[in-house]
Amino acid sequence: MHNPGTATPERFPAQDRFADGAQFIAGRPAKGTSGRHHAVVDPATGREVYRYELAGPDDVDAAVAAAREAFPGWAAATPGERAEALHRFAGVLAERAEDLARAESLQCGKPLKLTREFDVPGTVDNTAFFAGAARHLQGQSAGEYSGDHTSYVRREPIGVVGSIAPWNYPLQMAAWKILPAIAAGNTIVLKPAEITPLTSLMFARAATDAGIPAGVVNIVTGTGKEAGEHLVGHPDVAMTSFTGSTAVGRRVAEIATATVKRLHLELGGKAPFVVFDDADLEAAVHGAVAGALINSGQDCTAATRAYVQRPLYEAFVERTAALMETVRLGDPFAPGTDLGPLISHAQRDRVAAFVDRARGYARVVTGGEAPQGELKDGAYYRPTLITGAAQDSEIVQSEIFGPVLVVLPFDSDDEGLRLANDTPYGLAASAWTGDVYRANRATREIKAGCVWVNDHIPIISEMPHGGYKASGFGKDMSAYSFEEYTQIKHVMFDNTAVAAKDWHRTVFGDR
Repeated sequence: MHNPGTATPERFPAQDRFADGAQFIAGRPAKGTSGRHHAVVDPATGREVYRYELAGPDDVDAAVAAAREAFPGWAAATPGERAEALHRFAGVLAERAEDLARAESLQCGKPLKLTREFDVPGTVDNTAFFAGAARHLQGQSAGEYSGDHTSYVRREPIGVVGSIAPWNYPLQMAAWKILPAIAAGNTIVLKPAEITPLTSLMFARAATDAGIPAGVVNIVTGTGKEAGEHLVGHPDVAMTSFTGSTAVGRRVAEIATATVKRLHLELGGKAPFVVFDDADLEAAVHGAVAGALINSGQDCTAATRAYVQRPLYEAFVERTAALMETVRLGDPFAPGTDLGPLISHAQRDRVAAFVDRARGYARVVTGGEAPQGELKDGAYYRPTLITGAAQDSEIVQSEIFGPVLVVLPFDSDDEGLRLANDTPYGLAASAWTGDVYRANRATREIKAGCVWVNDHIPIISEMPHGGYKASGFGKDMSAYSFEEYTQIKHVMFDNTAVAAKDWHRTVFGDR
């Protein structure tokens, strides 16, 4: 599906930058030993930009061994020492921001304005946040809860974390996995998606250059079946964190639970976008287009199901379609581009198949096709708006992961909230209204890990990200993420110095 070629310096010289291989183990780049190769393809052109040796089980073993060796020293570092290293790390990332943005745009097809203004600044901010959070690993205050004892709670690192990150936000997902883990004193082996390893490798190199000890952050780039499953099932890996589809998450859970690992899953989504009849229509329309099309719709929190109360329904459909038609598809490196390609031709074809099947029971208002002309070699798909689908149809219930928004009407508030909850997923949602009581009801009753009011998509480092139901469990970002990456230990001191304690009579003797 792609044509071999090389990246131009104006894009990002991946083959030159990663000539030493797509693995990063014990502080050094390395080549995979699986005996098989893989290509990173620029989805905007269909051209190969980097070819590398995939990791196999031996590489995973080496990375886990490096992480295990580094763990005692890193876990013993003071919170202040880990915080200082993370502050330096944030500084190195900021210095390399343009390179990171270009590498992310090259491998993912994201417009540069997205990587420069969202992916990279968000990652630098996450790093700075966890530098501060590293000094706040607090447990419950000490106290005499039994009367005869003093108790307190310790938070301790778990050990080696084995994480698997997806291809839609490779840099940010690497950060979300690595930062809370190492801030809490763990070491980590991350497996990025084999189609998008570049910025994960750059992230790990920046960590080492910032003075984080070798072995604390390791990258193995291989297939999920070979490298990923071996990592999850590795006996020296104490915790698994996975972000990806719900179907693959089930497989990860099966492997992880066989060895009784700590498990953190951030899975699929099908976010509802609920527009009540008193909403600001223009704000809702702009929010829907931005929320549905960010990252070409390849976002598990993207607005995918717009439920619009009937008085606003027709105007919402008309204005949303008109605004979608102004979105400019093009070269991710061109300054005027709004929307880049999907991650691959296979993903583009998958999205197109969803839309084509929907033509049998719904109406495609705009989009629904791949552009031709100058963009025909890329994995592009036009912004697509669909109406007339039934609530139980595939296009409403299944995660498409593309620039597709389905709009359905509702009458009563009860109906709108019921429909919003009527999928297996529960990652994110939004409610659009000028009524504080409606807004409060929506935030209470919508079953999702994040509910925005009169906005959709923004995230911040201080607040948690994670889902309900089939969208998984556990939190990324925020201080809540330490609950995923630390073990809680209760420590209890006897204060009486009495040898024969009163409770002993329940085992032997009399009072």
